[in-house]
Amino acid sequence: MNYLDELESKSIYIIREAYNRFKKIALLWSIGKDSTSLLWVTRKAFFGKIPFPIIHIDTSFKFKEIYEFRTRYAKEWNLNLLISKNEAALGEGMCPQRGKFECCNTLKTEALKNTIQEYDLKALLLAIRRDEHGIRAKERYFSPRTADFKWNYQNQPPELWDLYRSKIVSEQHFRIHPMLHWTELDIWKYIQREKIPIVNLYFAKRGKRYRSIGCHTCCLPVDSRANTVKKIIKELETTTVSERSGRAQDKENAYTMQKLRSLGYM
Repeated sequence: MNYLDELESKSIYIIREAYNRFKKIALLWSIGKDSTSLLWVTRKAFFGKIPFPIIHIDTSFKFKEIYEFRTRYAKEWNLNLLISKNEAALGEGMCPQRGKFECCNTLKTEALKNTIQEYDLKALLLAIRRDEHGIRAKERYFSPRTADFKWNYQNQPPELWDLYRSKIVSEQHFRIHPMLHWTELDIWKYIQREKIPIVNLYFAKRGKRYRSIGCHTCCLPVDSRANTVKKIIKELETTTVSERSGRAQDKENAYTMQKLRSLGYM
């Protein structure tokens, strides 16, 4: 067993453990490299057929390539896909021009809250990684959220010897993070080994590529000539550029991200 097998094995254990403890569970699929890798691992955990819904939080500002990928693979992988939008806010004109923080909180966090309440979900699988952002390093594999969806990052439960807290208190729900121990480089090496299909925005065109994707209004490409998975891996082994350097800076600074996540942001 090599280290990718070990990473995968631990993630499968966490996914199965979460499903065993929470029957009202779903997986969040942003359609980026991490969440698509999580989706792939989850399919393996259940031998090709995921027994719970897959949720895509759609702000209406995603890249067209994301929507095309979603349509193709939701069908090919036979997913029970739920598309969640904050239609009321969109109808009132909410958009990034009103402020990145306000837009993210309204079109992502509030849409997610509505979906959790509508389907009475008790747990969500997400593909966040500790190395991706400083505030995410404070997370746990089983991370409780309060009745009003808030995350108390100053009071996280200890997780020793693979023992995870999962007792629901009042109207809590849990965020489950099976990929927490992976790195960006691990993800790409796993994509290469497993031949996982990925949105083509990650591959360089005319000297630019995206390292992190989401809404087209909030993402910028980075300088790169890596147009294959192999070249991306080679690039990542030497780069000193932050993975999220192409994201809107008023959302990515540590304080703002911590504030967003404390309110329920992914």
